[in-house]
Amino acid sequence: MSVKFALGLLVLILAGCAAAVDRRADVRGSRAEDRWPPIGQFVEVDGTRVHAVVTGSGPDLVLIHGASGNVRDWTFDFVDRVKDRYRVIVLDRPGHGYTDRMDGYGGAFQREGESPAEQARLLSRAAAELGVERPVVVGHSYGGAVAMAWGLDHPAAALVVVSGATMPWPGDLGAQYTVLGSALGGALVAPVVAATAGTDRVQGVLASIFEPQSPPEGYVDYVGPGLTLRPASLRANARQVNTLRPHVVTMSERYPGFALPVELVHGDTDEIVPLDVHSQPLSQRLPDARLTVLEGVGHMPHHVAPDAVEDAIDRAAARAGLR
Repeated sequence: MSVKFALGLLVLILAGCAAAVDRRADVRGSRAEDRWPPIGQFVEVDGTRVHAVVTGSGPDLVLIHGASGNVRDWTFDFVDRVKDRYRVIVLDRPGHGYTDRMDGYGGAFQREGESPAEQARLLSRAAAELGVERPVVVGHSYGGAVAMAWGLDHPAAALVVVSGATMPWPGDLGAQYTVLGSALGGALVAPVVAATAGTDRVQGVLASIFEPQSPPEGYVDYVGPGLTLRPASLRANARQVNTLRPHVVTMSERYPGFALPVELVHGDTDEIVPLDVHSQPLSQRLPDARLTVLEGVGHMPHHVAPDAVEDAIDRAAARAGLR
């Protein structure tokens, strides 16, 4: 067998393996969409389709999910706690759940992700299409950066930032984001993850996100982890997170001039978005911020300490003159 023939055979084998992986990833993605279909309505902004859940009555309350999430994180049970006194608008961020990637993003080999400012612009315009004018905007984790960008550049009455990634941080984000955020990793590794990730891995990741607490009963089945594991969603998440820090650096320079009331809620055992790196210094840079520290609580206060998040929303609405 010649070297040329052997190399050609190897290329064919690898191509066949890649095609098989892609097919399996596509099948699993289709099954995820069948199991966890859209639960809201769609709004189009300049050709980009945004998925939104709208319910309740009262002052407008916008809820923005974090990394690897979708609207189901908020609608699991939190929306039911506040819809009696707010008109609640829950939005999928670009590339997550059922919201499209923004124009210019989404290529398999592309390394860039939509910035918090770009996401805030899209979501604020989608909210405006739904009649929202002066909302309380709530963001969790990565969504906290989007909420801050919304407050900096678009109409809002007040902000509530829950475990928000809002300040520059030291170090890197780890191998997962390095690999999936790269051009080759996003193109080649994302389908492998999508095709092979099993229930044990999903449950392990969710357990680590909730530590030291545990996911509430029924959360894993409801939230739709299969939607997050679609290759396009894996790429969107990794590239948005991987490129977040420089945007936060730029945003943080504008914080001292921030005009809105802000409520910050953060657990003191959060190891994903540490309190002392983010909400504590943010509270000192903002002119009108109140920080609530939750003792013994990790990264998911809206599930494990929902009363504290509700109270923060009510305080923000009152401080903004909405209640």
